Amino acid sequence: MRDTTSQDALPALLLEWYDVHAREMPWRVGPAARKAGERPDPYRVWMSEIMLQQTTVATVRDYFQRFVTRWPSVRDLAAAEDADVMGEWAGLGYYARARNLLKCARAVVSEHDGEFPADHAALLKLPGIGPYTAAAVSSIAFDLPHTVLDGNVERVMARLHDIHTPLPAAKPELMTKAEALTPETRPGDYAQAVMDLGATICSPKSPACGICPWRHPCAARAAGTQNELPMKSPKKAKPVRHGTVYLAQRADGAWLLETRPEKGLLGGMLGWPGSDWIDTAQERPQGPPPLPADWTEIPGEVRHTFTHFHLMLTVLTAQVPQESEPARGSFVRRQDFRPSDLPTVMRKAFDLVTN
Repeated sequence: MRDTTSQDALPALLLEWYDVHAREMPWRVGPAARKAGERPDPYRVWMSEIMLQQTTVATVRDYFQRFVTRWPSVRDLAAAEDADVMGEWAGLGYYARARNLLKCARAVVSEHDGEFPADHAALLKLPGIGPYTAAAVSSIAFDLPHTVLDGNVERVMARLHDIHTPLPAAKPELMTKAEALTPETRPGDYAQAVMDLGATICSPKSPACGICPWRHPCAARAAGTQNELPMKSPKKAKPVRHGTVYLAQRADGAWLLETRPEKGLLGGMLGWPGSDWIDTAQERPQGPPPLPADWTEIPGEVRHTFTHFHLMLTVLTAQVPQESEPARGSFVRRQDFRPSDLPTVMRKAFDLVTN
């Protein structure tokens, strides 16, 4: 039989659990430190939330440390060179986030004198900050009672209330349930607690219900449906796109690279000149090479998956004379070129040629 613990008691139960089991994060002020008066740095909270979108905590940790070491404040980041920031972001994916990171930092400096506004509506007006990020920064950084709804919280709410409406259609209902539980007291700790609960106990597979602080009032546990939730609508098959990239190396070891257009996938990132990416494999897109050369096709292909499609790239390479003048891109000296500055798909092409 389901426990009749009142909804009003649930936040206190969760916070009691969080005070003991909070995860340690490089961007987090833990419950003990917060109780002692330490306050989170809004810059670090914002940075972590942007990085964590569509990315795991384990992946983000090192990137976060590098960013805040190199740019310790929002003013430092706002003054950074775009290429430096995009290079540090390489490999983290979803590159529009990096472009918006810079735009937001510069807006905070120019419009708010270098201080993140402690106001949910003002945060929403900043570049790259949507409802989720605004709620996260409002609650975690400024302890305002705004509700954070990420995948972990959606899963917890779906199970707590035994909601079988498939995602994404269930989002409004799950938000309503989550908002009803957001407390006025310690809302920042509560927001992190419910995310921790989903990440460590109410996990997607085999949730550890026996040690969950909400095990007794959980409707899905009582019904035995916890492993089925949250329900999700069937995903459409991703299309496959095809393209070609050209890797040219000069006699002195310099590589031919170009900066991709600001808009679109991998916008503002370094990359190899190449063709458009199209959905047909009937006629492999090549596009004109960036300069005349004896191009050789490398056996195999680059395979990479983006959010909405799979990509397959044919790789052609050539050794070109020192005096070569490309029609697009420019040569980057060997000592100035770091493969780690390339986005993952472009680095795969480099690895195919050099390994």
